[in-house]
Amino acid sequence: MKILRLVLTIASLLLPALPAAAESVLAQLLPEQDAAELVPGADGFGPIRADLAVAPVLKGGETVAHAFVTSDFVGTTGYSGKPIHTLVALDEDAKVAGVRLVKHSEPIVLIGIPEAKVKALVEGYRGLDLVAEAQSGGTAHEVEIISGATVTVMVIDDSIVRSGLKVARALGLGGLAPETVAAGPKFEIDPEAVPPADWHEMEGDGTLRRLSLDVGQVNAAFAANPDARAAERALTQAPETTFIEMQAGLVSVPAIGGALLGPAQDANLKSWLAPGDHAIAVMGRGLYSFKGSGYVRGGIFDRIVLIQDDVSVRFRDRDHRRMNAIAAEGAPEFTEMDLFKIPAASGFDPAKPFRIQLLVQREVGPIEKVFHTFDLGYQLPQKYLRSIAPAPEAAAPAAQADESQAQAQLWKRIWLDSKPKIAGLAAMLLVLTGVFFFQSFTTRNERAFYVFRMAYLTVTLVFLGWYANAQLSVVNLMALFGSLVNGFSWQAFLLDPLTFILWFAVAAALLFWGRGAYCGWLCPFGALQELTNQVARKLRIPQWTLPWGLHERLWPVKYMIFLGLFGVSLMSVEQAEHLAEVEPFKTAIILKFIRAWPFVAYAAALLIAGLFVERFYCRYLCPLGAALAIPARMRMFDWLKRYHECGNPCQTCARQCPVQSIHPTGEINPNECINCLHCQVLYQSETTCPVVIKKLKRREAVAAGSMPKLGQPPAGHPNAARKIEA
Repeated sequence: MKILRLVLTIASLLLPALPAAAESVLAQLLPEQDAAELVPGADGFGPIRADLAVAPVLKGGETVAHAFVTSDFVGTTGYSGKPIHTLVALDEDAKVAGVRLVKHSEPIVLIGIPEAKVKALVEGYRGLDLVAEAQSGGTAHEVEIISGATVTVMVIDDSIVRSGLKVARALGLGGLAPETVAAGPKFEIDPEAVPPADWHEMEGDGTLRRLSLDVGQVNAAFAANPDARAAERALTQAPETTFIEMQAGLVSVPAIGGALLGPAQDANLKSWLAPGDHAIAVMGRGLYSFKGSGYVRGGIFDRIVLIQDDVSVRFRDRDHRRMNAIAAEGAPEFTEMDLFKIPAASGFDPAKPFRIQLLVQREVGPIEKVFHTFDLGYQLPQKYLRSIAPAPEAAAPAAQADESQAQAQLWKRIWLDSKPKIAGLAAMLLVLTGVFFFQSFTTRNERAFYVFRMAYLTVTLVFLGWYANAQLSVVNLMALFGSLVNGFSWQAFLLDPLTFILWFAVAAALLFWGRGAYCGWLCPFGALQELTNQVARKLRIPQWTLPWGLHERLWPVKYMIFLGLFGVSLMSVEQAEHLAEVEPFKTAIILKFIRAWPFVAYAAALLIAGLFVERFYCRYLCPLGAALAIPARMRMFDWLKRYHECGNPCQTCARQCPVQSIHPTGEINPNECINCLHCQVLYQSETTCPVVIKKLKRREAVAAGSMPKLGQPPAGHPNAARKIEA
């Protein structure tokens, strides 16, 4: 995905560093909080520390926990472009004693999902052990995702864990040591390092590290498991039998890669890795596989994870390649030999120690398993490193750089995890662009074009809407305006890849075709309306065509709704987002009608109206359509072909336009046109368009007039002249 990598690189360059907060958020929010609601049994808060935005939680005058707001320590910008403020309390063991979502502006939470559901999810972090998170690199817990709020949940999870670790280390909770900046020299990979001679030298000097477990060691480990069934199902092989021998080496180091892989494989590895990426080689043999038999294409290697401090890297299929052979002389035979890429965005430092954690599982029931982990520690030998002098006065911006990198890592991870969805959207945009550029060809066959359009709208509804939740909303525009007023940040919009790409595509389409490219083809709710209307037509439900005068007076309603929402947003974005519930998108598309009955009834009423009046909501009520229609007249080209006879006297297109966007006088209103291209089908129709039919008849008449009569030679034939002379 070179294009995706290019987009990520450009976006990371455009993403500005977040400014430091001028004052403590905790100081602003703490007076409104009840200590007993945060930590059961607490009776108040102590004064905020002068050196750290943390306040003691008191019970009977004793400190039982330490309270802080996540946004004081890490970036918590959500999709709204504003911070998500979460109040967290840590006890002396670095466990979360209490947590509350205290302030946010997330539109999906405000109007798409009940507030109580998100608050309950946040409060579920009570009891989270940050010591375990520090040891596992933040992977000791499972992230519970709420459908339709993935971005918001991931931001909240990331902020609780990272800010909690910062506070726990700063206060020394749970035995966690404060983070210190190394005073000694820093190191980087030495590209001129001498490669090892053979396998034995690599094993001897630490170039390769080994984890070796026999059956007896594994049985002993599971015997200590609290679940007694783990010991009862011990392995029956001899105790000295090799359970697994796993060896690993950092092959992105030129000297190691050349010696272990050989010139050809090493060259392929270098072409695979992007700047800043690293790679490890993992080789194994024995009864147990470090990859696992359950691994499938598109999945995760769930038995191994690379951990370095708070950084954890899980490998997916895109990060994996097989090793063909080991080039080092004296290498033993292995049953598994694989290469795993460590992306640059992970924050991995090859000069620092890391470990590969192996997850060993044992079945204790038909579908139940227990687990135990073993670690393979790795430290790159000093001979592959060279010292670098620290940059002067670099300490001050270091924290900001680390925070910026952590936030960039979050949205890059979301983009990389969304590659299949991004590829699907890219294919849809490519196909639609081709349809618009070659519309004369694509609309030539009326039946084929109808089938294509229905299929495309089905993909829009099912894939783009119900599966990927890529439904644009007027709330997006209000969030953009709020971000521009309060300090623009790319990060807020990069957190949702499909919405980000769609808005760029819509902006480009407005210059070429107007609003119809989105409204007529890429809007999932618009697709749902048209598809249900087509079903209604098949069932012979009567179709109503509003009188032109009434229809023309209903057009402005959606513009009034949009301007009203925009005006309210100037005073209160939160209130405007509540009023934006006039859009049924969250109910019908994001939440798939799983919502309180008034919202479902409203969305159903609009769809029922659309059974009789095609795209009723699009025509008269949609504030997003109104917002896109305003700049529609800025389009650079007029692609829709018309005849001089259109409108006078011919009214065929005006009568058959699905949304009545063609005036009786023949011109197309670009503010209302959805670019369905039905008028272009009629433009070429030899059975419907009077102009085309008239041209065909004229051609037939001309052709008939030029045909010779029976027994008469054609004009120009020698016998024709003799006939005339005679």
